[in-house]
Amino acid sequence: MSLTLYFHPLSSYCQKVLIALYEAGTPFETVVVNFADPPSAAAFRTLWPVGKMPVLRDAAHDRTVPESSIIIEYLGQHYPRGTALIPADPDLALRTRLADRFYDLYVHDPMQRIVGDRLRPADNKDPYGVERAEATLRSSYDLIDAEMASRPWAAGDAFSLADCAAAPPLFFASKLVPFGERHNLSAYFRRLGRRPSVARAFNEAEPYLKFFPG
Repeated sequence: MSLTLYFHPLSSYCQKVLIALYEAGTPFETVVVNFADPPSAAAFRTLWPVGKMPVLRDAAHDRTVPESSIIIEYLGQHYPRGTALIPADPDLALRTRLADRFYDLYVHDPMQRIVGDRLRPADNKDPYGVERAEATLRSSYDLIDAEMASRPWAAGDAFSLADCAAAPPLFFASKLVPFGERHNLSAYFRRLGRRPSVARAFNEAEPYLKFFPG
């Protein structure tokens, strides 16, 4: 098989790519990367020295593709099938990429900062950093709640790259900073959870959730 995804089921950025692959029905193989296992970690760093997941290896084109958004764009260019996750219309494509960046920078990043702090030793906590991350999440929630009053999906009427980016961090962030009375956001998250591609990625992560410090 040409495509191999190096990933971990609990990684939210890996789930983002899984959702895109499942949306398209693209055949691929997986290699689970375990950074707690030295041989697994070393093998992965040989492939991608930066050491961050996910990474897609395309044997047919002899390409190693890192970064979740780039992987999804690469798949759309070289293995187009199923749902087009980036619209052909330039303005809609720009809106989709903007929404993708929003969820990565203002939901994914603060969520991971909070998780990272919970995994730190007790004498190395960063309460100020956590406070700021929680504030960023609440501001992001407010913006999403307002936008979802007039659209079903993150970038408009169709499921897209932006929704692949939104589902995993919202899942984990909601366990750290609840959505509260933001009903449009909550309804959007329920729609995401009913999407078969999203549900499949979430279900595959279920056995690992015991390791999430939420």
